[in-house]
Amino acid sequence: MSTYPQQPQQTEQYGVQAGEPPLWAPYYGAPIGAAVKRFFKKYTAFSGRASRSEYWWWTLVAALVSVVLQIFTMSGLSVGVDGDPVYGATFVIGSIVWGLWGLATIIPSIALIIRRLHDGNFSGLFALLLLVPFAGQLAVFIMTLLPSNPAGQRFDQPTA
Repeated sequence: MSTYPQQPQQTEQYGVQAGEPPLWAPYYGAPIGAAVKRFFKKYTAFSGRASRSEYWWWTLVAALVSVVLQIFTMSGLSVGVDGDPVYGATFVIGSIVWGLWGLATIIPSIALIIRRLHDGNFSGLFALLLLVPFAGQLAVFIMTLLPSNPAGQRFDQPTA
């Protein structure tokens, strides 16, 4: 038995949640499965916010899937005796799957970036900086690393 008094748990503090929040709200401390599930549920949701954990878990999953698809695709590529590339069935299938993966995730990825920027209280238009090589991409990368800003609640659009 402890002689120290127990501290009350804080569940209403900004960034701390007792359970999974509604879909319109950011999920702070989201586990990887919930982050991936929310990514696909909020497929074209450009409004609202996304927590760092939602964003970075999805980024990790997308990077891992891309690496696996690249390894699979490149395993079907070889060099012939004359030095020309030889494309096997694995290369063709991998390229098709990789293309479909890219098409299926490009719009929700852009939406997630915009929601992550909103959580830092930045306009979603800053995502256009991704079109600027290196400097713009670095700026967006830094903005996605920043902690949540309570003023970003202005981007929330709760549904009843």
